[in-house]
Amino acid sequence: MRLTDWQLAFEQHLLSETAVANSGFAATLLGGPTLDVDTGLAIYHNAYVSRLQEVLRHDFGAIWYWLGDDEFALLTQAYVRRYPSAHYSLRWLGERFPAFIVEHLVAEQSAPLAELARLEWAFTLAFDAPQGEPLTLNDMAQLPPEAWPGLQVALAPSVQQMLCHFNTVAIWRASKDESDFPDSHSLELAQVCLVWRHQNVCHYRSLEPSEACALAGMVATGWSFSELCAELAVTYKEGAPLQAVTWLKQWIQDGLLEFRAS
Repeated sequence: MRLTDWQLAFEQHLLSETAVANSGFAATLLGGPTLDVDTGLAIYHNAYVSRLQEVLRHDFGAIWYWLGDDEFALLTQAYVRRYPSAHYSLRWLGERFPAFIVEHLVAEQSAPLAELARLEWAFTLAFDAPQGEPLTLNDMAQLPPEAWPGLQVALAPSVQQMLCHFNTVAIWRASKDESDFPDSHSLELAQVCLVWRHQNVCHYRSLEPSEACALAGMVATGWSFSELCAELAVTYKEGAPLQAVTWLKQWIQDGLLEFRAS
């Protein structure tokens, strides 16, 4: 057997559903005085799956906390069989996990669980995202007065947005605090949750609808600062500029924004 053929056979063994090796492949190996071939290959097989599950426990700790050891092990074992690691870095192993939960479980169970998985994956993406050039309050202090009306901004590269239909943030927080786990329930009104990295620390917060709409207007629709004020005037009247400045200051302090590219 050529080396490349042997390597492929070994890979197939690791990825197979059973720890029992193909007899033809096993015949190419020699056992030792204390460990026979079949036992050794079973150890490799089980260790490979265990290592992948360890990565998923790290990336989806709240899911693990929710399901417990046994159910999480069954779910992740099914996942790594359905979607074997295809990247040289294990950092991407969990990329399809939220979608797999939807595929694998019934809708009533999968919807809140998949949303929690998406939130946890958002933290992974935020942590690994490029730094970008987040705006600072000093940047704004140096902005000429005539530049304010046309000011346009974009989200910093690390900012992840998701719409939460369940009390997902509370469940995630409980898992981190190792406190009593709240019952999962749907929210009366879906909430936008932001996850981002600022000064090498990941942060998160939910936005009230009015703030979420204002932020989306600037970073997605492309409103200028003057357009933001005009939109807010419908609700806040003469207080619109103050509200716009208040939110803009908060977003900049949080490290959410950078200048929009021309």
